[in-house]
Amino acid sequence: MGVGPGDPELVTVKGVRVLREAAVVVVPVMSADEQGRAEATVLAHTEREPLRLVFALDDRGGPTAERLSAWEAAADRVAALLTAGAGTVAFATIGDPNVYSTFTYLADAVRERVPEVVVETVPGITAMQDLASRSGTVLVEGTESLALLPLTAGVPAFEEALQHFDTVVAYKGGRRMPQVLEVLARHGRLDDAVHGASLGLPGEQVGPAAEVGGEAPYLSTVIVPARGRTSRGSKL
Repeated sequence: MGVGPGDPELVTVKGVRVLREAAVVVVPVMSADEQGRAEATVLAHTEREPLRLVFALDDRGGPTAERLSAWEAAADRVAALLTAGAGTVAFATIGDPNVYSTFTYLADAVRERVPEVVVETVPGITAMQDLASRSGTVLVEGTESLALLPLTAGVPAFEEALQHFDTVVAYKGGRRMPQVLEVLARHGRLDDAVHGASLGLPGEQVGPAAEVGGEAPYLSTVIVPARGRTSRGSKL
């Protein structure tokens, strides 16, 4: 289930119900002794301590050995709960479980171990929606198109998206922010672009992308809104 980008108030009513009714709630963390965003949000709505599953969340470079090992170990724990008769096991993930989520890999691995398992998802508010709201930015209107991509796919993919889509949203900007800003300036899109990080949390960053100095946090979001909105309904 998606628990939003970090603000505990951005969890759906259905999400809260699932958290409270599930036999077990599990959350992804980078370290077993550290509380992650998903866990903090869960604890804002229930007093039950969730079970931490360690994932290589900051590991980069594709399906590395560390990532594969983490997925397998996490799946073993969840499968053991299910086969022991735990009932519903809720995996709480930031954002939405079907948008760049660790949940996808876990679900696949659990299905291999427990073929009869029923997998359902509860949608969550994404970072691009939250940033659009906090910055007063319209994502799309009328016939406009929208592209969403992670900057881990490379800056050239981001630049190509700028040329083929009206609004472009990029996740995981982090260390690539200086390159992103250079591309935006070259295409005349820098002035309208907005950047956000730690949305709804202490240390929140929301503002013009042009004001970002150097690298940004890994979980950053950049919205480059469409151009050419000359009048009300001009994009219909």
